[in-house]
Amino acid sequence: MRSFPSARIGGYVVEGHVPAGDIRRLLAERPPVMGISAPGMPLGSPGMEGPSPAEFYQVMSFDAEGKTQVFAGH
Repeated sequence: MRSFPSARIGGYVVEGHVPAGDIRRLLAERPPVMGISAPGMPLGSPGMEGPSPAEFYQVMSFDAEGKTQVFAGH
């Protein structure tokens, strides 16, 4: 789930180029997870726009035990 940059927002860890809408959803829903991550630096994610077509990527949630699940797809 590692990526760059890292932030703590509202008590959650946010890793990588996570879209703002996903962060707003995380804070509104308050799921029982440690945080969310956009692993790697997917082309087309916020801050990673470019001349090439965007690639599909998933934002993953993770908990203290290392369990992950898809939070959103873009």
